[in-house]
Formats: sequence, structure tokens, C-alpha cells
Amino acid sequence: MSNSTLYDRDFYAWANEQAALLRAGRLSEADIQHVAEEIETMGKTEKRELVSRLKVLLMHLLKWQFQPGGRSTSWRLTIAEQRREVVDHLADNPSLKAKLPEAMESAYGGAILAAARETNLDLITFPSACPWSFEQVMDAEFWPGEG
Repeated sequence: MSNSTLYDRDFYAWANEQAALLRAGRLSEADIQHVAEEIETMGKTEKRELVSRLKVLLMHLLKWQFQPGGRSTSWRLTIAEQRREVVDHLADNPSLKAKLPEAMESAYGGAILAAARETNLDLITFPSACPWSFEQVMDAEFWPGEG
């Protein structure tokens, strides 16, 4: 079975075969084109994970600010957890720090939609652009709408 056929039929087997070929230095036998595509996909997945974590964090910060009556220990812990997850993710992928402005923008777009859905507040309740910097969002002492 050719590399491309195995790639299409059994990705797990293909991945293990490619890893073995690369470890053995048998590059001429490896499916280099698909290996390169998969590595690029892995990079995109890491960026999507950052955006996803930021989206959840921003959504909860929006809920915290615009629905103060719903503030709870659960919300506070979700915010703390997402802050920690973002820190850990950036520690594992430090080059993503260069992508923070676009990640924040992308995450905020999803966050306002999710916050509107979860709070039943009108979408126009929320600022159209993120009102906070990345540094504020990540600050454990930052709780919008308090104090």
C-alpha cells in the first residue's frame, strides 16, 4: 500500500509508519508532502487552542461585567482556570505570543456572541472591540465592573 493510500485509509497507521521512517533516517521512503501538511496543521491547531481558551476567558469576563447578578464561584474559577490554561499554552508554544493581537481579536468576536447567548443580553450590550488588553485579561486581580 502506498504512503498516500495509507494516509487516506488509516491515518494512525500512516503516522506511526512515517515516524518510524523518519527515526530510521529513511527520508526517501517517507511521505514528505503529507508529513509537512500535518506539521502545518499541528501549528494551526495550537493557535486555535489559544483562541479557544481566550474566547472562553473573554466571554466569562464579559458576563462578569455585564451580568453582575450572575457572578458566582463557578464563574470566578472558570476565569482563573482559563487564565492558567492560556499561561500554560503560551509556555508550551512561546512563538504564539507574536500572534496575541490577532488571537485576541478573533477570540473576542466569538466571546461576544457566546456571552450574548448565555446571558440573553442583546449583542449591542457588549463593546464591538475588546475593551481590555491581553495583560489586563491575564491579570489575576482584574475583575471588570468591580470596584
